[in-house]
Amino acid sequence: MMKMRTLTLPILLALSLAVTAARAAEDSPTADVKGSADHPVISRFTGSLLVGYGQQDWATTELPGAAGMSKTERHKFADPVRAEGKLTRLYYLGPLGKTPLEIFRNQQQALMAAGFKPRFTCELKPCADAYFALDTSERGKTMNWAKGALVGVKGNNFKGARWGLPMALGTDEARITAGTLTRGGSTLQIMVFTAEAENEYTDRAASYIEIVEPKAMPTGQVTVDAKAIGQGLQAEGKITLYGLLFDTGKTDIKPDSNAQLDQMVAVLKAQPAVKVFIVGHTDNAGSLDANVKLSQGRAQAVVAALTQRGIAANRLAAHGNANYSPVASNASEDGRAKNRRVEMVLQ
Repeated sequence: MMKMRTLTLPILLALSLAVTAARAAEDSPTADVKGSADHPVISRFTGSLLVGYGQQDWATTELPGAAGMSKTERHKFADPVRAEGKLTRLYYLGPLGKTPLEIFRNQQQALMAAGFKPRFTCELKPCADAYFALDTSERGKTMNWAKGALVGVKGNNFKGARWGLPMALGTDEARITAGTLTRGGSTLQIMVFTAEAENEYTDRAASYIEIVEPKAMPTGQVTVDAKAIGQGLQAEGKITLYGLLFDTGKTDIKPDSNAQLDQMVAVLKAQPAVKVFIVGHTDNAGSLDANVKLSQGRAQAVVAALTQRGIAANRLAAHGNANYSPVASNASEDGRAKNRRVEMVLQ
């Protein structure tokens, strides 16, 4: 009968380490986080996984400004850029063995080829202050994350070790660039932060990217009540009513406007001697003739809706002002949204 050979301590230790490493490897993410997608303006580095993702239709964020870091306050930007709009946050885990430098240079090259205009760039040690100023852990709370962990693959004491995946970025081999990219008539704010994924023992790089697309905040979500309308007419002789809604290029009032119409009726019934102009305004999209016609048609639609609700027609007059009287710059979508409006004006 054969005797089992006794395993020596070194062999047992080697087997234990191998099993630990194999189990740890199984913890590494193997697919993109559910519901995520690359942003159209910048693709992933080949072989990377999109393991952290968040997108908000309307949000605000703070990005590095041209002056860089504050000279008087530690871990603060001197002139941070506060951007609002559609905010996309992406966290990529690079392929095993690819350095942060290689990935960052490829990202830079792709962005510059697309017309990216950097205003702030830092590399290596100077990025430490920027890292803390960004407070990436707070940003990571707005994102969804893939299952799995970062796994140590080198270093005798760290093979098989695990680190949490969410926002696993540090200051080692860190490089950051922030700036703007004009695309489709809109100027996007973009920041790319690439560094080691947690530490050197993971032998992987990670990239955190923020992209803000300018977007007008949805209007018509707040109705101006009768009291505020009356006060506005008395104080300024007019009041803007963004609660009157129309489809693009159309003059039919949308049903969501009923609450605002009811408040307009209330103030007119409370002040039976008041007569008003209903004035339609547009942004500068399209021809002037088309905008005159559109703004006049919308004003007339509001007058018709008010008369149907019991306001005498002789107290109302419709006027289309097209894009003659903007209240904001038409250079941005937010400004154009503000210019598309209906006003009540005392006669």
